[in-house]
Amino acid sequence: MPPIFAHIDCNNFYVSCEQTFDARLVGRPVIVLSNNDGCVIARSEAAKLLDVRMGVPLFQIEDLVQRHAIVVRSSNYALYGDMSQRVMQCLDDFSPHVEVYSIDEAFIDLSHVPPNRLTDVGQLLRARVRKWTGLPVSVGVAASKTLAKIANRHAKQSPKTNGVLSLVDSPHIDLALERIAVADVWGIGPAYAHWLRRRDITTARALRDTDEREIRRRMGVVGVRLVRELQGTSCLALEECPPPRHSVTVSRSFPGPVVLLSELREAVALFTTRAAEKLRRRNLAAGALTVFVATDRFGRGPQYRASTTVEIAHPSDATPELLRVALHSTEELYRVDCEFKKAGVVCTALAPTDTLPVRLWNQEKWDRLRGVMEAVDGVNARFGPDTVRSAAVGYQQTWRTRVAHRSPRYTTHWDELLCVD
Repeated sequence: MPPIFAHIDCNNFYVSCEQTFDARLVGRPVIVLSNNDGCVIARSEAAKLLDVRMGVPLFQIEDLVQRHAIVVRSSNYALYGDMSQRVMQCLDDFSPHVEVYSIDEAFIDLSHVPPNRLTDVGQLLRARVRKWTGLPVSVGVAASKTLAKIANRHAKQSPKTNGVLSLVDSPHIDLALERIAVADVWGIGPAYAHWLRRRDITTARALRDTDEREIRRRMGVVGVRLVRELQGTSCLALEECPPPRHSVTVSRSFPGPVVLLSELREAVALFTTRAAEKLRRRNLAAGALTVFVATDRFGRGPQYRASTTVEIAHPSDATPELLRVALHSTEELYRVDCEFKKAGVVCTALAPTDTLPVRLWNQEKWDRLRGVMEAVDGVNARFGPDTVRSAAVGYQQTWRTRVAHRSPRYTTHWDELLCVD
């Protein structure tokens, strides 16, 4: 049975999440900002028509925002992450094989569906996601993952498709490839795109029809695999199990300069706490921990960037043990004459917790600490994040990420549930 892939992509995902819980935003120009309300990272269709560009800093378009009454929202990652999980759960009803590619994208295997029913199944999937989550999605179906991405792009852009396009046994596949610039092909970066255009290979169709030997000389096996994917030969299987993680990173830029050691310690303590929570959710323990700090590279004060890595004698996922290492490293990195703009922690040398060796001298203490962490995670899962937390993270937290325009976290916080009068 030949493979058939469907690529599901949520339309304007961050903005759509906002519109799902606030119907007043539907049809209006809406933008979502990055951390600290810095740059535009998502736009509604109405905002795109106003020529709001991705990545533009908010301060550069304040006049445009005022003139056209553009709705501004801060990033609400708790909401977006939960809505993403709900979308992925919908896909499980259509295929037992699902690859979660990103927060708003997934591939599923539809090899069990007859070719003449692929569009109908795509429409059913699209309607199911819309009904259960309120989010609009586009569906592209093809014999390879690369072609499915191209089909999805056309499904998103062409009203004729009604959000679903199948290129399986399609007489229009050449036209579909001809309308995709080579730079927009999945896996083609700027350097390869420049090289291809210099050889008059400007479209996906031209790339598909290029001699494999020429592609192999410049792009290697990866390039040949891409050409064959465009020809309809599946070379990229579904990755249902994510590859093992090599690191866990938590970092943030501060909304203003951090000059006090106490503030920097609080920030690093919170980042370490979050990293430890991620480790426990993934059943991993860290064998090394890196702390890094940096000043604003555009600032007028002293420029300083530094990091330190400490190997942990016994790999750990326990917040108190990781905090001890992180806070000591922070004190070593701190400089009194610097205004810090960013800090973060990186956990490396990861190992599954079920393979950790027995601790020779303090195994009993370690078992008790693991029990405490399990209890803390349980309380925080039931009553909300940071219900129980280390005092090291502080209370005022003036350095926290700016979220002046954030909407309520409707699906993850009891006190922010949507109320209907």
